[in-house]
Amino acid sequence: MKIVVAGGTGQLGTLVARAHHAAGYDVVVLSRAVHEAPWRVVAWDAKTLGAWSAEVDGADVVMNLAGRSVNCRYTPENRRAIMDSRVDSTRAVGAAIAAAAAPPKLWVQMSTATLYAHRYDAANDEFTGVIGGSEPDAPAEWRFSIDVVQAWERAVDEAVTPGTRKVKLRAAVVMTPGAGGPFDVLLRLVRCGLGGTVGDGRQYISWVHGADFVRAVDQVIRDETLDGAVNVSAPNPLPNAEFMRDLRAAWGMPIGLPAPGPLLAIGARVIGTETELALKSRRVVSAKLAASGFTFDFPTWDLAARDLCARVRRGEG
Repeated sequence: MKIVVAGGTGQLGTLVARAHHAAGYDVVVLSRAVHEAPWRVVAWDAKTLGAWSAEVDGADVVMNLAGRSVNCRYTPENRRAIMDSRVDSTRAVGAAIAAAAAPPKLWVQMSTATLYAHRYDAANDEFTGVIGGSEPDAPAEWRFSIDVVQAWERAVDEAVTPGTRKVKLRAAVVMTPGAGGPFDVLLRLVRCGLGGTVGDGRQYISWVHGADFVRAVDQVIRDETLDGAVNVSAPNPLPNAEFMRDLRAAWGMPIGLPAPGPLLAIGARVIGTETELALKSRRVVSAKLAASGFTFDFPTWDLAARDLCARVRRGEG
């Protein structure tokens, strides 16, 4: 089976490429910078059709993970880059599929669970989830993230690819032991004694272990009834205070200094990011994966955190 992974050089793309290469897939990564890898890497500009589109013709699966990191300040320039990188790359992938003589059977498009509303009362699934953007208790600047996801997914929906099943992965935060990823950032805070409650600690954290993310992608590939939006999130999101407590316990750190909202705002500005990433309550579960018979190897955060900490101690990346 041939899988083309667009934007496959980041942590998530490398996770997907490595797992499927090990499973015997013919993996092709589309990247703006060609480099050595165990799989083939083909150049693309993530914007226009080019020689790279020949890789899409005849592929079994195309997965698009391209998009500028949102871990930055939302300046006008960064907002344009975040939006354009997602919409332009998605349109390019759609155009390549539409032009293919033998289009792939499946287009897996990365999206994000950030689309759902900031809420504490109930979990958001694909059928009953509330789309965010108009919550009375959410800062106005959080609307930008919703606009990005809606434009991103609209680009998928507008692509005319009648022979290709489309799946939009509304993924929670993917936790892996690799350097520079979300888990690495959180664990470094814990190791320094700074891994306490963030804000009031009530905001829900939705997450998925990297191994389960790959398994969910495989489920989407196998199960042809899965289409449209599919949430990829462990079935037990939990409030930030409990989330950080479990991570401290997994590492063996007895203390964790809290980060109240005002202090967090200052810190976010200093390190060049936004507080939304830490303060928005993301309570997301997947009804579609559950209905397809998928089960998570790491359904609870305490189990996942212990496994990830053990991997870090073993030096796994």
